[in-house]
Amino acid sequence: MNRPSTFTFTEKSSVVDFATQMDQQSEELIVKQILAVRADDGIIAEEGAAKPSKSGITWVIDPLDGTVNYLYGLPGWNVSIAAKDKDGVLVGVVYAPSINGFWSAIRGGGAKYNGNKIKCNNPVTLDKSLLATGFAYDLNLRVSQGDTMAKLLPKIRDLRRNGAAAVDLCYVAMGAIDGYFEGSLKEWDYAAGGLIATEAGAVISGRGGKAADSDLVVCAGPALHAQLLPLI
Repeated sequence: MNRPSTFTFTEKSSVVDFATQMDQQSEELIVKQILAVRADDGIIAEEGAAKPSKSGITWVIDPLDGTVNYLYGLPGWNVSIAAKDKDGVLVGVVYAPSINGFWSAIRGGGAKYNGNKIKCNNPVTLDKSLLATGFAYDLNLRVSQGDTMAKLLPKIRDLRRNGAAAVDLCYVAMGAIDGYFEGSLKEWDYAAGGLIATEAGAVISGRGGKAADSDLVVCAGPALHAQLLPLI
């Protein structure tokens, strides 16, 4: 679907958290095509599509990750699709047409970028690290996130805010950045990108080394992850 010249908006958690008609239409198209061939699978999707799984497989879908980038005509917005079973994410793909990027991974089978195998940067020391992050839609949380940035910036090479979580995780996977962290994400933000990163050798976790969750996602090569996690 081509980017339209005008948008309609649906407000979500706040006035700065919204979906466009393209988020919704993309989700409808993806869900329809999956269920046409895998009718017993489950669905978890950002714009509200939900279906319990009868097969043991559930698809986790972000139909348009980086909606603000998409709205403003900035690069990096993407479609992120993962499938999980009882043991976790089984397969993941992230497609970012504005930067000609297609990342994919199968659990235990490594990760690829445009068909070529990729690996994260490791080892990297904190002072030499290029990191990426994002900020919460909750304006109150942005205050504490700003405090974290102020403490972290003197300790690292530099920081980027690209605007799309799935692509940031894929950038870690291919070594375009060294690490990524963000709070207030949802499962559909990091399911596919998280598998791609881990299959490329990165470590992904939440606070205290627990599983990544809506509270925090930290992703980097093993050496940098160990240095970064205590500072977030």
